[in-house]
Amino acid sequence: MYKGKKVIAVLPAYNAALTLEKTYNEIPMDLVDEVILCDDASKDNTSELARSIGIQHVIVHESNKGYGGNQKSLYNKALELGGDIVIMLHPDYQYTPKLIPAMVNIIGDELYPVVLGSRILGKGALKGGMPLYKYIANRLLTFTQNILVNYKLSEYHTGYRAFSREVLEGINFNANDDDFVFDNEMLSQIIYAGFDIAEVTCPTKYFEEASSINFVRSSKYGLGVLRVSLMHFFQRIGLVNLEMYQKP
Repeated sequence: MYKGKKVIAVLPAYNAALTLEKTYNEIPMDLVDEVILCDDASKDNTSELARSIGIQHVIVHESNKGYGGNQKSLYNKALELGGDIVIMLHPDYQYTPKLIPAMVNIIGDELYPVVLGSRILGKGALKGGMPLYKYIANRLLTFTQNILVNYKLSEYHTGYRAFSREVLEGINFNANDDDFVFDNEMLSQIIYAGFDIAEVTCPTKYFEEASSINFVRSSKYGLGVLRVSLMHFFQRIGLVNLEMYQKP
C-alpha cells in the first residue's frame, strides 16, 4: 500500500522464462501489494515459472492474443482486484523495477495520474544499446505525434508505464488494437481525456534475451502510430467521432 492505495504490478509476458525471475526479484514487494502476470501462449515455461517464484495471479491465454490483448487482460484483472496504482512492467528485464517507488510516489501523492519511464530523457536509450535506426525512428515519430496530438512528451514508445485507477476506468482501452500499437492508442486516449502525464528518466538494456520486434514489425508499428496520431488529430478537431475516444 502507498498512503492507503493498493499497488499492483502487471507483467505482460511472452517467452519470458529466461528473464522473469531476475525481473521479479527486483520488484519492491514492500510497496507492491500484488503482481499479475499474463502469459500470452508462450512456447516456454513462463507460466509455470511464474507460479513457482510466487507470483500471486497468473493468467494464461490459450492462444496468442498479442501485446495489446495481453495488456487488456492485465488491466481488467488489476481493476477487478481493486488496484489504485497499476504499474506495467515488462518481464524481459529491459526496464528496471527499481523505478517503481518513484512512479508510485508521483501517482500516490496525486502529482500526476500517469507516469512513463522515458528512455530518451538523458542518454539512456543509446547507452543501453538501442539500435540507431530505432532511435531515429523514435525521435521522428515522437516529433510528429507531439504536433498531431497537441502534447509534448520525450517519447510515446516506452513500455514502462504507471496509471491511477481513475485513468484506467476513464478510457476505453478495451476498444484498442490487440497488437503493439495498443500502447500508442492508450496514450492518445489519455491525452484526449485530459489526463496529465509525467515522465521519469529510465535506463534501458538491449540484450539477446530481451524482447524486441524486427524491422518489418517495427515498420508496421510505425505506420500504425502515424494512423493513431492522425485519427487523434481528426477527433480533436471534430472531423470524426471514434469509439475508442468514448468513455467506457
